[in-house]
Amino acid sequence: MGSYLQYRWEQSIASHLNKSEEEEIHLYDKGRICGFLWHVFSYETVACLEGEQARGRLDQMKNMSCYIFYEMDAAAYIIDRVTSLKAIDFERESDIYVVDVDFTWTYIRTHEPPWYNPYFYHHKEVERR
Repeated sequence: MGSYLQYRWEQSIASHLNKSEEEEIHLYDKGRICGFLWHVFSYETVACLEGEQARGRLDQMKNMSCYIFYEMDAAAYIIDRVTSLKAIDFERESDIYVVDVDFTWTYIRTHEPPWYNPYFYHHKEVERR
């Protein structure tokens, strides 16, 4: 299930990248370089909220269903009708993705704190660069 959700996430958030751009930002593993989907944010190809703004925006999310999955793991979770999510719930996680079931918003906590953490993207709130 995790692989499928990664694919859907990529199609929803990173589909604007061509192959050359994907390679440039190390979206996928290649040779000795480890790729990560969240590179769309760290390389600023998609505008997003970062740090405390990202945490605050996730804390505002209410009454929704979402998926939770990891970049390096096949595990995935479906959370149905959660009343609220809190960024603090994910502070000990790394390379974790939280996304609504329609893939319109996502929250990511990477393995590289404090440099690249966390990110929040909502397709209606930010524009692609």
